[in-house]
Amino acid sequence: MSWEKELEELRQREALAERMGGEEKVARQHARGKMDARARLAALVDDGSFREIGKIAGRGSYDEEGNLQSVLPAPFLFGKALINGRPVVATADDFTIRGGAADAGISRKMVQAEKMAHELKLPLIRMIDGTGGGGSVKTLEQIGATYIPAVPGWSDVVKNLDTVPVVALALGPTAGLGAARTVASHYSIMVKGLSQIFAAGPAVVDGLGESYRGSDDHSQAKEDLGGSGIHTRNGVVDDEVSSEAEAFARARHFLSFMPEYVGQLARRSNCTDPVHRREEALLSLVPRQDKQVYSMRRCMEMVFDQGTVFEIGRMWGRACITALARLDGWPVAVLASDPSYLGGSWDAKSSEKVERFVKLADQFRLPIVHLVDNPGFMIGREAEMAGTIRYGVQAMNAIYKASVPLASIVLRRAYGIAGSAMSNAETYQYRYCWPSGDWGSLPIAGGLEVAYKSELEAAEDPAAELDAIRARLDKVTSPFRSAERFNVEDIIDPRDTRPLLCEFAGLAWRKLESG
Repeated sequence: MSWEKELEELRQREALAERMGGEEKVARQHARGKMDARARLAALVDDGSFREIGKIAGRGSYDEEGNLQSVLPAPFLFGKALINGRPVVATADDFTIRGGAADAGISRKMVQAEKMAHELKLPLIRMIDGTGGGGSVKTLEQIGATYIPAVPGWSDVVKNLDTVPVVALALGPTAGLGAARTVASHYSIMVKGLSQIFAAGPAVVDGLGESYRGSDDHSQAKEDLGGSGIHTRNGVVDDEVSSEAEAFARARHFLSFMPEYVGQLARRSNCTDPVHRREEALLSLVPRQDKQVYSMRRCMEMVFDQGTVFEIGRMWGRACITALARLDGWPVAVLASDPSYLGGSWDAKSSEKVERFVKLADQFRLPIVHLVDNPGFMIGREAEMAGTIRYGVQAMNAIYKASVPLASIVLRRAYGIAGSAMSNAETYQYRYCWPSGDWGSLPIAGGLEVAYKSELEAAEDPAAELDAIRARLDKVTSPFRSAERFNVEDIIDPRDTRPLLCEFAGLAWRKLESG
């Protein structure tokens, strides 16, 4: 006895699911410059590797005799796939069905996707396009009552943050629960001009009588309220890209540095970049004039394996660069001062960014390399208003709590509490300093007139006396005086930075692999 009749119905239902919201709505999605959910899944994962789960789930319509007429698919797709040859859970919202709203869907699908990730220890990728929440005000009339909000399966979202790498791609207007699902990730991306994120959209904000009055053009109003230009600069989202294809490529690249789950170690890649490469340009990178800036990103490109630096969060917390990179093929997490922004002083946002990134590195067991040129926490009234010291201490606490190996290279300045936050001084200091090193409890230039006030007031020529004091202190503040007392471990030729960091990476991973 054959079951061909039932298989015919299965094929019919699968064909209905592949229509998504219907030809007209799919065309409308494409006209907005957006890929549809199924095309996104195919573009994100390794070719042909996506195996959909719950494909035929939706709302069926039947005639009087109980025969299937049509199916409105659930606006959420998920399944098992491969990225870079490794298994993942890949999900995509379908905006062509009621704008991706959950009231058109089956909440269990989303819950099962989240459970699948942490229970099977698989990285999770969310492609978010729509509200993903409770639907419209009309829904309440249909229900006949209102309710206290609850998010089915949110405990699984939280559990995934502790268990597996989570990547979120905002690929359209994303509000409410959709916005929350974007933020509840380890790495998030928006597409410039295509993605917006808000707790509530422009119409709702205006309807509640708030001060926001956006453009009369609805698309521009969404961009003004929650575009990538806002959220990649306030730290809500990590990165901004110019296309969906670039978003998929960055998601894949991020995962290439990650293990598949907490407890597994990330993988070493093949390295063709010589470990003992010595870049002559490093010798003259740091200017002799202490107020001149230089490119820390140029330093990173010369020190780490060529082509492996993957910066995260470039547009926010800009005084500190955070990146993933490789040393002799080993993955590492990188903190690097940016002297071209606030002189490298950590403000509140930079400190918040450092704290978050160090916790990511520690959670997924990536050794940390810290390239230091930090004159201290940002000072002044605005810095005090922003609560800089609180965020700064939280960043310092994260560094002290981190249990992964950390190496620091002091290129130039390390002052005050922020300077002491470059590593955990209570542990073995895997640290090297360049001859351009300049450190202390506070910058001497800012304290000379106060410390030597009486001498300067008594001098016949205060300006000449100040110059003489500076000349004396220049000798005292030489980094060689610190090394003489073993207050710093080693002063190195800057050209030796890469070989020494590759040595660190090998030892760090030896420790991590030993458990």
